[in-house]
This record gives sequence, structure tokens and C-alpha cells, in this order.
Amino acid sequence: MLRVGIIGYGTIGEDVAQVILQGDAGFVQLKVILVRDETKYPDTNSHGYVMTSSEDVFFAHDLDVVVESAGHEAVMKYGEKTLENGADLILVSVGALADEPLLLRIMEKARETGRKVMVPSAAIGGLDRIAAGSVGPMDEVTLVTRKPPKAWIGTLIEQKVNLAELTEPYCAFEGVARDSARLFPESVNVSAALSLAGIGFDRTKVKVYVDPHISHNTHEIEAKGKFGQINLQIRNTPSAGNPKTGYIVAMSVIKTLRDLTSPFVIGI
Repeated sequence: MLRVGIIGYGTIGEDVAQVILQGDAGFVQLKVILVRDETKYPDTNSHGYVMTSSEDVFFAHDLDVVVESAGHEAVMKYGEKTLENGADLILVSVGALADEPLLLRIMEKARETGRKVMVPSAAIGGLDRIAAGSVGPMDEVTLVTRKPPKAWIGTLIEQKVNLAELTEPYCAFEGVARDSARLFPESVNVSAALSLAGIGFDRTKVKVYVDPHISHNTHEIEAKGKFGQINLQIRNTPSAGNPKTGYIVAMSVIKTLRDLTSPFVIGI
């Protein structure tokens, strides 16, 4: 049985923990969760796992897999340390890897330790086909992301436009994925995942819209290359606990955990 730790207990971390505890995540056991303040969760230790704010306590649990669901800062702080401690890393906040030196350090540490860094499809789809297509020449990849106004509360976009009074779609960003991942770390991790699967952060074109006419987070992907062409539209149901993300993100993490212990794996 794989010993699993989770970094972060927000919407995604909590959803992943609950599915593991229900026994629906494969042959895995939740051992420990790393949070900023464990006193906020006084009753969790009775559930068979430890809630701690100590990274030393967290990594002392001899983990096989660590699920990061705590944001870019957590990737910078714990990404390499997870690998050094002999665990594979399931990375949710993949936008952190738009920082090229961080990406190189984590990849080098993975090679040194013989561990893996795994990026679930999360809020996006088609990464298996994009990654396969990138083996041959790939000409272009574009991403158009649209989210309703409430998904942008508390972000940089709120400083640019009055979200409550918006009546037409507003283009908040047009550029390349490296910049979109840095500007919107909680909302455009999809552009980073797409870049890493395809032609890189500096060639992947991105547009980001605030759209008052929609209720679901949507992503439109177009890619062209030797393999042919892919056009994909995804509509994700926003999480009730955090409209910046969708339920599918936690589901994707669970699918990754299941694959690690399953004799049959599909969609890679």
C-alpha cells in the first residue's frame, strides 16, 4: 500500500483526502497532511492520519507519494525536498514551473533521486495527445481560457476591471504561457501544463477572458503539427469552495493515485 502525504488542505487537498479515506483512490493510505496551522483542524488526527504544520514531521512519515495542492510557494519550498525524501511528487500547481530555474532544479533532483514528478491533466484535457504529438514536429499550440467574473475575485484582474458591472467578455491577457502562468497562478495553471506537454512556455499562445455570460470555466485548445490537428473545448464545473478551480482537478489527482497501484492503466 502506497503511503500518501498531502501538502495543503484547501478545496483540492480536502477533496483528495476525503476520496482516499473513502477507499476510492486505489491501494493507498493517507498518512499525513501539511498545513500552515494544524490548530484549525483539532479533530482530524482521530481519522487515522496526522495534520501538522511541521515539515520535519510531515517528511518523517516515510512517504511514497506527495500530492502538492498548496500553490506556487509550496512548489518552490517543498518540490525538491519531496524528491530528496524518497517520494514521488504529484504536482497540482504546475504554473510554478514557468520559473525556468525552478523547473531545471526539480528535474535534476528527480534524476538524481530516481523519483518521478507527475502532472495530472487537472482542469485541462488532451495532454496525452499533445504530449504524443510533440514527439514529432509541432507547429503551434493555442489556449483560450474563459471564466465567469466570480472566478477572478481576489486576482490581478480585479484591479483592472469592475467585475460586478461587467456586461461583455473582457480580454484580460493575450500573450505567451510563461507570462500567463506567472500573472494568474491560481487560475491559469492549465497554460503551464499545456506548455510542458507541448512546445514550451514561450511558444504556447494564450488568451484569458472574464466572461459574464458563462457559469463554467472553459478552455479551448488548438494544436497543429505532423500528427494532424486537435481542437478541444472543455467546460469545468467550478468548485463550490473555490470558483477559481473545478471539481475535476481533485478527480484528476485521484485518477493518478489509482494508476500508481492499478494493474491496468488507460489514458497516458
